[in-house]
Amino acid sequence: MAKRRTGRIGRRGLNKEPRVQFTLFCEGENTEPAYFSAIRKFYGDALVSIESRGGVGGPITIADKALKFAKSGGLARGSRWKQNLFEKQDQLWVVFDRDEHERYEEAVNLCEASGIGVAGSNPCLEVWLILHEQDYDRPDNSHQVQKELQRLRPEYNRSGAKVLDEMMDRVRHAEKRGQVLLRRREDEGDPHGRPSTTVGDLTKAIKAAHGRVRGEM
Repeated sequence: MAKRRTGRIGRRGLNKEPRVQFTLFCEGENTEPAYFSAIRKFYGDALVSIESRGGVGGPITIADKALKFAKSGGLARGSRWKQNLFEKQDQLWVVFDRDEHERYEEAVNLCEASGIGVAGSNPCLEVWLILHEQDYDRPDNSHQVQKELQRLRPEYNRSGAKVLDEMMDRVRHAEKRGQVLLRRREDEGDPHGRPSTTVGDLTKAIKAAHGRVRGEM
């Protein structure tokens, strides 16, 4: 019989407001972990744990691993384990790209059916990064999107942590622009069409949890 996972760092303490723990399963090894590490620093009270899976197998593999983690820790719908006061608000998310992966929609549906948040980008996360700087609504492939980001931020590279740190004060702009893209794709009948990103749903959730901890909401 599998043992239940025990407490999370910084979570326990009597008479303390429960804090939301975010566990992120990232497809990428560089950009995604670097970006959310910057988010974690920007919202200093947010608890964000990053699990990089190196993209092996694409989104469906990330979704499968996240689901196994969720079931083992009581975070998935229908899990045999019950969450306690400090765990019931925890959130598990996957962060992956559409690119040319054939089972992308299957991965999204699997996560959504299990209560796992999806921060997906089509074609890639760099769409989300561009939205920190400007509007962007061209159906480009990953190479073209990355080239556009490098045009906007020549100092950017796939492990450009310093550049990502500097973007944090513009996250709210990216969130608004990302919502515009999602509405356009919905109107077109292709919710996950190119370009689109739901990373803003995750950043908003982290920001909301940070605000609750600090009494700002």
